[in-house]
Amino acid sequence: MKRIPHTFTIVFALIVLAAVCTWIIPAGEFQRQVVDGREVVMNDSFHYVDAAPQTWQVFSALFNGFVDKADIIVFILIVGGAFWILNNTHAIDVGVMAFLRRIQRLNKWKLFRWIGVENIIITLVMLMFSLFGAVFGMSEETIAFVVIFIPLAISMGYDSIVGLCMCYVAAHVGFAGAMLNPFTIGIAQGIAGIQLFSGIEYRLFCWVVLTIVGIAFVLWYAKRVKRNPQISPTYQLDEYWRGRAESTGQESLTVRHILVLILLLLTIVALVVGVLVFHWYIAEISALFLAMGILAGIIDHQGADGIAKLFIAGCKDILSAALVVGLASGIIFILKDGRVIDTMLYGLTKSLAETGQVASVGVMYAFQTLLNLIMPSGSAKAALTMPIMAQFADLINVSRQTTVLAFQFGDGFTNMLTPTSGVLIACLGVAKIPYATWLKWVWKFILAMIVLGFLLILPTLFLTLPGF
Repeated sequence: MKRIPHTFTIVFALIVLAAVCTWIIPAGEFQRQVVDGREVVMNDSFHYVDAAPQTWQVFSALFNGFVDKADIIVFILIVGGAFWILNNTHAIDVGVMAFLRRIQRLNKWKLFRWIGVENIIITLVMLMFSLFGAVFGMSEETIAFVVIFIPLAISMGYDSIVGLCMCYVAAHVGFAGAMLNPFTIGIAQGIAGIQLFSGIEYRLFCWVVLTIVGIAFVLWYAKRVKRNPQISPTYQLDEYWRGRAESTGQESLTVRHILVLILLLLTIVALVVGVLVFHWYIAEISALFLAMGILAGIIDHQGADGIAKLFIAGCKDILSAALVVGLASGIIFILKDGRVIDTMLYGLTKSLAETGQVASVGVMYAFQTLLNLIMPSGSAKAALTMPIMAQFADLINVSRQTTVLAFQFGDGFTNMLTPTSGVLIACLGVAKIPYATWLKWVWKFILAMIVLGFLLILPTLFLTLPGF
């Protein structure tokens, strides 16, 4: 059996590859200006500049990546430490087992036996997270939920991949098929100069289709794993999670467990309200989970020193994921400092001018998809590409709304694949799934979603749709 490279090895190889590109691709830049508080590319402003090939910078990429992604890295460490304190109470594991014992009672009804209680749980959870991704762009927040849903999936007889799909994949399918996501749709439409959140009717249809396909795929995979657990690529890796489930399987639900679970529920409610109403981001969410961890330790009768030791242990456990986030971010620095990203974009716009509508939109969608592999930030990518893409759409007589949809799908699907995504690497770290193992499992699903995304873009070229 071939040995799978370590995640660090894969990411560092990509940094070296990015450095090689800076020697091959000519350096170039667009001029930019600030419009309504956003930095946008000026039309016809591309010009070649002095080359800046990257050499020793491959070794400083980790430092630069850490500085750039410091907020996400600290967030990962705080969440890891807080949930380690929470997990020390065994409240999640005991609560999951108690929930499953109660939910299994529904099997006495013929309808529930035929549908499958576990299938209903997976469907409802994925539907909820997909909606969160579509409405307010849930992404970083999923890191905290991985440690909740993987034990649930393991206890139902599945694997850690199913648990990760229930929250992380569901949220990012919703993110790709977003209806109201302010971080992608809002910014892209604003830059394109079209009414904010217009075209929501067709995007709602797209979200429904993508969510159904995503849930169906996970249910199909979950059924196969339930029938034969050893076909799971994480079967041996999940020994950690199975051990946790077995160690707490006979433990009774106590008042202490209930109080901790109530605390967790209140934290989740506060998270949703904070993000939707008060526009919380990583700093506020980190504070929320830190407070949750401390209160969980107090409920568990841990002293101040005990809470501190548990928090440090949690940070140690999640440290490798935080390191990978910093290293992966270094890829972006190599390409930016090498001044080749703008050249790649300029080359695309020139080549598109010679193609028809379908081919142009297809190439535009493909470029947004590939660009997301090296630039996973949707808002940054919108600021870079939409000023040019929107005007190019006018030249080929394509709706600017179609261009936004191509950006939206191109930005969304490969978030679940690219090693430059700090959220993906963090979730994999929490789930204890190596990146190479995840890549081997997920690439076919992502490819299918990309093809489906293109098929959903095509009707906007031929049909009269609201907002398009």
